[in-house]
Amino acid sequence: MAPVTGTLVLAGTPIGDIADAPPRLAAELYERTVSSEDTRRLRGLTRALGIHTSGRVVSYFEGNESARTPELVEALVGGARVLLVTDAGMPSVSDPGYRLVAAAVEEGVRVTAVPGPSAVLTALALSGLPVDRFCFEGFLPRKAGERLGRLREVADERRTLVYFEAPHRLDDTLAAMAEVFGADRRAAVCRELTKTYEEVKRGPLADLAAWAAEGVRGEITVVVEGAPQTGPAALDAEELVRRVRVREEAGERRKEAIAAVAAEAGLPKREVFDAVVAAKNAAAQDPGKAARGPGNGKELI
Repeated sequence: MAPVTGTLVLAGTPIGDIADAPPRLAAELYERTVSSEDTRRLRGLTRALGIHTSGRVVSYFEGNESARTPELVEALVGGARVLLVTDAGMPSVSDPGYRLVAAAVEEGVRVTAVPGPSAVLTALALSGLPVDRFCFEGFLPRKAGERLGRLREVADERRTLVYFEAPHRLDDTLAAMAEVFGADRRAAVCRELTKTYEEVKRGPLADLAAWAAEGVRGEITVVVEGAPQTGPAALDAEELVRRVRVREEAGERRKEAIAAVAAEAGLPKREVFDAVVAAKNAAAQDPGKAARGPGNGKELI
């Protein structure tokens, strides 16, 4: 049997409105070892919730993640229940937490969560863009060349894309997206989600870049429409007939050959069938133009 250990709890915190805090969050904060990205923000959160944390509170942020992780894992292995919170949203989603989760899993520690608000999902839902399939890209590189390179990697991605961005870099990022994805690609800039001055600005990337150039404040999430689906190249009737002929010559029955060619071309079977019939009728009216096999004189249509 696996040894009994403590539990690591990843707790989502409000991304704006404190009223969005899940009820379980207050219960977990009370008398737990709490690992917080910013202990000052944690004190503000507990005051807003009307509770106090009598357990141990330790800081856990990007600068001390590597050093602090072994200490927390040791406590978890020893039976402690550790609550991990970040400034807003879910730990480890573009925030500290991944290293601790990975190390805890490696040691066989149970990891669970108190689900909470998510800027990614909230922005997706408000964007007005397809949400059945999406991918989260986090923050783009600060340097222009690296940013363009990262965008080019997903230029053909058909899923909706979600990014976080700092307000002072938003105009450059949107301009780069317009350059790589196309000026007319639809997007939504979601600002200050769940807060008093929440705003969702929707439109083509070029228009959003021009809007952002005037200056934007607040926490930003950008949602970008995926690349348009490119259908198969249009095939004329002659090419459809040729493909059917090649399949027939290889031994397929005409019905199956027509169905296969229609599937390849993304066309109704009836359209391919009509092209074959039209070619057969044309050959009957002018035998000299009948399609023949390679050197054997056999009429294929």
